[in-house]
Amino acid sequence: MTCRFRCGDACAHEVPNTSDNPYFGDILSGTFSRRGALRAGALGTLVATVGVTGAAVPAAADSGRGSSSGHGYRDGLGFTPVAPNSADALTVAAGYVSSVVVRWGDPVLPDAPTFDFDRQTAAAQAKQFGYNCDFVTFFPLGRDRGLLWVNHEYTDENLMFRGWTTGDTAPLEQIKIGLAAHGGSIVEVERVGHSGQWKLVTRGRRRYNRRITAQTRMAFSGPAAGSALLTTAADRRGTTVYGTLNNCAGGTTPWQTVLTGEENWNQYFVGGNGVPEAQKTYLTRYGISTTTAIPSGNRRFDRVEERFDLAKHPQEINRFGWIVEVDPFDPDSTPVKRTALGRFAHEAATTTLTRDGRVAVYMGDDGRFEYIYKFVSKDRYIPGFDRHNRDLLDEGTLYVATFTGDSPAAEIDGSGTLPKDGAFDGAGTWIPLVSGDKSFVPGMTAQEVLVYTRVAADKVGATKMDRPEDIERNPVNGAVYVALTNNTNRTAAQVDEVNPRTANRHGHILEIVERKNDAGATSFGWSLPLVCGDPADPSTYFGGYDKTKVSPISCPDNVTFDAQGNLWISTDGNALGKNDGLFAMPLAGSERGHVRQFLTVPFGAETCGPLITGDQLSVFVAVQHPGEITGATPDNPSSHWPDGGAAQPRPSVAVAWHKQGKKIGS
Repeated sequence: MTCRFRCGDACAHEVPNTSDNPYFGDILSGTFSRRGALRAGALGTLVATVGVTGAAVPAAADSGRGSSSGHGYRDGLGFTPVAPNSADALTVAAGYVSSVVVRWGDPVLPDAPTFDFDRQTAAAQAKQFGYNCDFVTFFPLGRDRGLLWVNHEYTDENLMFRGWTTGDTAPLEQIKIGLAAHGGSIVEVERVGHSGQWKLVTRGRRRYNRRITAQTRMAFSGPAAGSALLTTAADRRGTTVYGTLNNCAGGTTPWQTVLTGEENWNQYFVGGNGVPEAQKTYLTRYGISTTTAIPSGNRRFDRVEERFDLAKHPQEINRFGWIVEVDPFDPDSTPVKRTALGRFAHEAATTTLTRDGRVAVYMGDDGRFEYIYKFVSKDRYIPGFDRHNRDLLDEGTLYVATFTGDSPAAEIDGSGTLPKDGAFDGAGTWIPLVSGDKSFVPGMTAQEVLVYTRVAADKVGATKMDRPEDIERNPVNGAVYVALTNNTNRTAAQVDEVNPRTANRHGHILEIVERKNDAGATSFGWSLPLVCGDPADPSTYFGGYDKTKVSPISCPDNVTFDAQGNLWISTDGNALGKNDGLFAMPLAGSERGHVRQFLTVPFGAETCGPLITGDQLSVFVAVQHPGEITGATPDNPSSHWPDGGAAQPRPSVAVAWHKQGKKIGS
């Protein structure tokens, strides 16, 4: 059911990337090894210089495998792992408690009606917390108040409405509710007492609260704005668009705005068979059928808004697949789709600063055999000068990554067995695609590169990855960490050192160490500190740590860090038969690779977010699609979380904290 509603059964279709980019087991280079980079000082002494936005350029950590804590490193982790389970509950580590902050249907705007599952309306949903919740970010308003931004990735009409069958026959009001349940929410929250618990503010004006939906007016900016590729009959200037779809991961900027990524937006359109022939190649590359009028299982948004019919409006689809910037402090502001960041199935938009003060944004394209991207602004960030900073994401260079292993091809056999040098590692390069109005891709204009970014990346030979999802920069060691969720389609002929397993069901974590620890660098070393799965499976790797002492982990999705630089990993689609959860893993010292499960989410759910507050007293997690199990319906639910009893499951954001006020993970 998750496959059907979240991504339109993407894995059941042909892989959109049919390029002949080489797999890097075929073009080996031994000129750069990660260990050599470490010895040269790419990662030096641990210094915890944690910034509020993660935009600091920190000193680096000793990431030697199995090294001692000789540099004074302390990971601060001391909790007893949660055992894998299938409970219909949010289960947290001993000593911790949790509560729900906001759930689907809760009032966001002051005049929103009380949620009524059997009497939903589109007008009510546009004022209530939307459906599935993914990316979560927090903006403090003093010590005891703050704003939460939450993405609403997709709707599962089969669980939202009794008797729902298909979009072809669904009542139009249900389709309108689906449009209103997408997008994002901004809600004001407040601390409970002096604890790490937070709750929704339900009184007073709540002047920041806002709903963004699939119908909210938005603007285009950057080099592709005004392009003929973005024009439609309703917008002949190519500068205005309505709505945002399938918002998955995201990020925040140093000037305190939200960046939210549009991911599996391709599934919302029909009529691909009726577009001009010249456009069909591009549609196919983005996973859209050009032979079928109405793909099976389509929500049929076109029944209430004609723009979703590509046979009538063939370029409407080009207006989705972007990073959208939202100002959480101005509920009247117009969200902006930043075209300089490229168009693909966006996961993550993590910002940091280069050594010379420019803004870098890391992004993944969540698809089998898709790519990892980075944008670096032309101009520098100036603290406090928002009028200047708001334009930084409109001009700069967009790059795509290539990876080379440093081991002989014969040692990368697809089994997950480490090569003789004891690590999956190597070197990489950020290849420029476009800078402003200048294209670096032969045969493509700058605007074409930005609108058809996947095609451009194919042409320059980017490395095909195993579903790049969230990407975050460690605030302590400055390295960049990528969640590669899985790829069961990878064959023995397609393995390379950065994607070393065939039929990769469990995914892995990629560590990137950019030259001179500079986010503006165009070369880097890389390694895999974690290859996920059952620790008893010989194809797994836990940073060299004793695998008899770690928690099993499968399908990493979102990642974050605490102030000590420990990696926190949320999972999506646990292929080990248990509930998804949140895990912590030290990246330095003798505990490197010691994965411990901190919590599990309810039956049928995935773990999203996660977010550890700056004081480390709270961790927010978005519990997405509880009870989303094939065969479940409102009359036969497989979960009753979070309200229990006979209640319908409701996607929600929850918070966990220590009973005695200790920091998360201690």
